Amino acid sequence: MAKRRAEEPLEELAYRDSPASKKVRVEFIPDESTRSNGFSTSSAARNPINGYEFEEDERNGNDILAAADQLQEELQEAAASPSPSESEDEGARSAFVTHSRQNAPVEGYTDLYLDTINRSVLDFDFEKLCSVTLSNINVYACLVCGKYFQGRGPKSQAYFHALEIGHHVYVNMQTKRVYVLPEGYEVKSKSLDDIKFVVDPRLSKEEVARLDKEVKEAFDLGGRKYRPGFVGMNNIKANDYFNVIIQALAHIPPLRNFLMLEDLSEKPELIQRFSVLVRKIWNIRAFKSHVSPHELLQQVSRQSQKRFDLLHQSDPVDFLNWFMNNVHLALGGSKTKPGTSIIHKIFQGRLKVESQQITAKADAGDRLRFEDAAEVLVDTSRYLILTLDLPAAPLFQDELDKNIIPQVPLTSILAKYDGLKAQEHLNTRKRYRLLHPLPPYLLFHIKRFSKNKFVSERNPTIVTFPVRSLDMSPYVEPNPSLHSPGEPIWYDLVANVTHEAVRTRDDSVEGEAEKKVWRVQVRDRARDEWLEIQDLFVERVATETLFTKESYLMVWERRKNTKKKTWG
Repeated sequence: MAKRRAEEPLEELAYRDSPASKKVRVEFIPDESTRSNGFSTSSAARNPINGYEFEEDERNGNDILAAADQLQEELQEAAASPSPSESEDEGARSAFVTHSRQNAPVEGYTDLYLDTINRSVLDFDFEKLCSVTLSNINVYACLVCGKYFQGRGPKSQAYFHALEIGHHVYVNMQTKRVYVLPEGYEVKSKSLDDIKFVVDPRLSKEEVARLDKEVKEAFDLGGRKYRPGFVGMNNIKANDYFNVIIQALAHIPPLRNFLMLEDLSEKPELIQRFSVLVRKIWNIRAFKSHVSPHELLQQVSRQSQKRFDLLHQSDPVDFLNWFMNNVHLALGGSKTKPGTSIIHKIFQGRLKVESQQITAKADAGDRLRFEDAAEVLVDTSRYLILTLDLPAAPLFQDELDKNIIPQVPLTSILAKYDGLKAQEHLNTRKRYRLLHPLPPYLLFHIKRFSKNKFVSERNPTIVTFPVRSLDMSPYVEPNPSLHSPGEPIWYDLVANVTHEAVRTRDDSVEGEAEKKVWRVQVRDRARDEWLEIQDLFVERVATETLFTKESYLMVWERRKNTKKKTWG
């Protein structure tokens, strides 16, 4: 077979230069607009975004992506568009000159790509982390697929996502400004106001004041009806203990109004995320009829050093103690001065403790005799939660071979604070008495669980209570200067956290185990109804059956004095 003749002789090609490398590195060449804003060519060449310094940092593993993206966006927004007189012929320009991005859409195309937004996949409840770099700096949400990406500059993850997948509309999770990528211009359209509201729902003072007065029903994107403030909360794995506490706190009006109306942007991250979650619970224009506490849970897990997380079930009262103390400190509260935050103003009260030592002596018959010391020590302490002790559960079964579940009225276990009934702690006998003024809200912890060296025990005693008109005056030491003697101090129930033990099959030697299920019962003030919430399930319950569950934590609200003054 004859060889094909070469088109050019080899001698003519011997003295030509070799072709350029496929990977060409070109320094950043600013346009006229960049020079007019005071950025010289020499300073731009040293810019770590487009020069070699950025590539060296990437090789060394330095995390400068977020700072580079932010600097690039600032340069682009600061640079003004070039005037027509300064524009040159496109053919005369170099192919490697960096063109400025659009500051505004082309006339007549202001709604470009907005029809690609898919509101049904948008879920802004989860922690704002880039799905590629896991960074929480300068995060944007894709309004087409709902994923989070970092930055919007030419080297950002959102920019690459727009080019590769073809999703073009993004919202900044901090500023709530919407941009179209890769063009880079901002979209200002009234049709996006509902998305901006869901990202950070904020109600006016008048709307917040009507939450407990007006009967309002809302609908999500799927047409499902829900009540604002009474929505389910996602149980990611084992965070039901967390859900019931947040739901109970979200229905305490002074705390709810503070978190919904105050500007907390300068406060620590724990307060900001708590405020956002409460505002989403009471959102009247939500895309879905439930919320997820993932963002606040992640912050709680980090701040508590994984003492409370979504993987392991914890005690609700234990979490409530930790949470209230940390919220108090995050709001600038003092560890020693009372009333320095809204937490102390709502829940903190004073308690008088009388303690008396018990001594053991032997009498003439060498019998051991216990005597009380003559001196009685009186101390005053402050509390956020009052612990109530249940009587011991019966050990034996009745004639029908069934365990007897005893019942005890709430007033009986409140007798612990009447100042007369003494309790023994080791070698000390103590008596407790509440002091005026009582706080606006009382938290009762009914102690059901006890641990020893061998086993953890649960007391199934049912506590009966009135839903309204609990008189606390018998348990408060009289003080005529603060409260008239003989007048009742009425409290009404606001929320009730209940426990249920569910037996699970276990093949181990110990036999069957019990799983703890937590629920919360809250009152709808507008309808005067009670609803029970267990994770995503919300259902109405009869007022007469509230006490039939094993109450674990109660929230009581002090009734305001409605008596009118008469002038003689």
